[in-house]
Amino acid sequence: MKFKIGKYSLSDKDPAFIVAELSGNHGGSLKRAFKLIKLAKKAGANAVKLQTYKADTITLKSKKKDFKINTNSPWSKFNNYWDLYNYAHTPWSWHKKLFRFAREIGIEIFSSPFDESAVDYLESLNCSAYKIASAEINHIPLLERVAKTKKPVILSIGLSNLKDINLALKTLKKNGCKKIAMLQCVSSYPSPIEEQNLKVISDIKKRFKVLSGLSDHTLGITSAMISVAMG
Repeated sequence: MKFKIGKYSLSDKDPAFIVAELSGNHGGSLKRAFKLIKLAKKAGANAVKLQTYKADTITLKSKKKDFKINTNSPWSKFNNYWDLYNYAHTPWSWHKKLFRFAREIGIEIFSSPFDESAVDYLESLNCSAYKIASAEINHIPLLERVAKTKKPVILSIGLSNLKDINLALKTLKKNGCKKIAMLQCVSSYPSPIEEQNLKVISDIKKRFKVLSGLSDHTLGITSAMISVAMG
């Protein structure tokens, strides 16, 4: 399989496509977000990725136990997940400015949407690709919506079993997506290097006939370097 994200060609014969995750690392500062994008470009990343959601589109403002943050969590200062996501989200009003800035300095930019309204908004910005977070792999309406854009889709499999993966691939292909990359991922933060199971990267390629890679949550660069050797 071979396709392009922006000006970059992705295939088994091309150099690794390196994506820097902005996430909530801006800490609520647009100035810091610009700085992080600039540093990603300086460090040699090919692209920077945002996350597009609002607290109300990713969780519920509830006092029930399932929505409370554990006291031993590094985010325990927040009362519940709604408060955390409300603090950590990238305001939608920033997106146009961040997309424009990234394009001006010559780094590719795209995002992980967490519901269909986010896809609609990102389409208005001509988002070049979509990343599906591990937790959204069975979010079928979201998969259907991104597939219908005909843009490349990068799929993380950190929380999935084989049934989830097959359903996600079937949904994407049925709705018109022919450009798919799948990433081995361990969904813990940070994730121990001994749990990475990087052989999955080559297995993905053989088993599912898609491009493969790594969504890296470890500390340091060892896993990322080894992942390149694994394909």
